[in-house]
Amino acid sequence: MSEHQDLRAAGDRIEQLLDELQGIADQRTYRIAEELLQLVSDLYGAGLARVVEVARERAPELTEVFVEDDLIGSLLLVLGLHPKALDRRVEEALTNVRPFLAQHGGDVELLDLDADAGAVLLRLLGSCDGCPSSAMTLQMAVERAIAEAAPEITRIDVDEPSRSRRGVPISLGIKPAYEQCPTGVASRE
Repeated sequence: MSEHQDLRAAGDRIEQLLDELQGIADQRTYRIAEELLQLVSDLYGAGLARVVEVARERAPELTEVFVEDDLIGSLLLVLGLHPKALDRRVEEALTNVRPFLAQHGGDVELLDLDADAGAVLLRLLGSCDGCPSSAMTLQMAVERAIAEAAPEITRIDVDEPSRSRRGVPISLGIKPAYEQCPTGVASRE
């Protein structure tokens, strides 16, 4: 198990222990434990915020190193300290997944982003509308890329443009299923 997976497991375990504690402890004890955890988190968060501030002042190139580090980048996101704006992180995630989509005759376009709702509206374009691999492509590539770059995005909607627009949309909507992908993309996977 990698260090990154261990840390995700630690976060999951913290939530599990809090749920367990809430089930067995009286409300006063639970509130004390919850406040203690929040105070420790706030203290470490303030320390990390100060580290980022000092790095920006004295060694601005370090902020990019922080962002690229899985652990530090994740903490920056959780604490609202990430130096890159949400829209920029989503666009970068889509840029990173485009080569994969292009191999399958597809592309993705960000149409809208609502930070308050934690939602994005995308248009997926490609040549296999209705192909069974379309839904998998969205879920496995696009959703994962966005989740890693912007975990605060909790909803991904897909626009279904009319067929008169450039390209053929790929969507998660109900489409006629092909016995076989007409372009052979599915057979190349």
